[in-house]
Amino acid sequence: MDKTLESLRHIIAQALPHRDPALVFKDLNVVSMLQEFWESKQQQRTTFSSEGLVVYESMPSSGPPFVSYVTLPGGSCFGNFQCCLSRAEARRDAAKVALINSLFNELPSRRITKEFIMESVQEAVASTSGTLDDADDPSTSVGAYHYMLESNMGKTMLEFQELMTIFQLLHWNGSLKALRETKCSRQEVISYYSQYSLDEKMRSHMALDWIMKERESPGILSQELRAALGQLEEARKSGQELRFYKEKKEILSLALIQIYSDPDPSSPSDDQLSLTALCGYH
Repeated sequence: MDKTLESLRHIIAQALPHRDPALVFKDLNVVSMLQEFWESKQQQRTTFSSEGLVVYESMPSSGPPFVSYVTLPGGSCFGNFQCCLSRAEARRDAAKVALINSLFNELPSRRITKEFIMESVQEAVASTSGTLDDADDPSTSVGAYHYMLESNMGKTMLEFQELMTIFQLLHWNGSLKALRETKCSRQEVISYYSQYSLDEKMRSHMALDWIMKERESPGILSQELRAALGQLEEARKSGQELRFYKEKKEILSLALIQIYSDPDPSSPSDDQLSLTALCGYH
């Protein structure tokens, strides 16, 4: 623990040289410190490939407790986990959670190295009751995970999480199952989607998937949205990274909006674009 604190102080001294590392988390202006940290990262050209600024989002509420989210360059999202009596307090609390995670992300132990990959694969094998031989077989879940780690050598865990979020959503959405039915290998799927970021186009395609599911099973959208909101709330209160849960909420909400704004949309055929492109790639 002492070594971790020493490493964090060293990172603070490098990224925010005019700040006192001993007082950094006691500073009420943690919002500006988070902004300074990521501006410094961008100036060093070591930031994420998807450019952007620190973005805050306050949830509509007529009174306390208030909820605020902060999204970092690259897409990682954090929220306030304390019960906040004002929007400003919620914003500061969210910024504090994001700053702590940003600083921890700079530690050497949070970067993907050969040693990190070996430990992660061993943990994955133990959790799936598989064998180490599975790590060399991309057709297995452990092998696919191993391949993803190898493909992201040198990246930090927050950078890797951006890619993992995409595959979490594809699995939740049912797209991975559909791709397996087209005989695409896991390596091909990973290579294909590793080229893309989670943007409005991808969200729209996933929303169209859920519109089709709603037609087949009326009520599933509302049921899934309630579950997503509960997962988001639970994850926020425990201080977890929130992007997967928040993206689920956004995609489902978009699907509901499209259904109510156009009961018989003609655009679901566009939902096959990603599958068609990948099958062509295959």
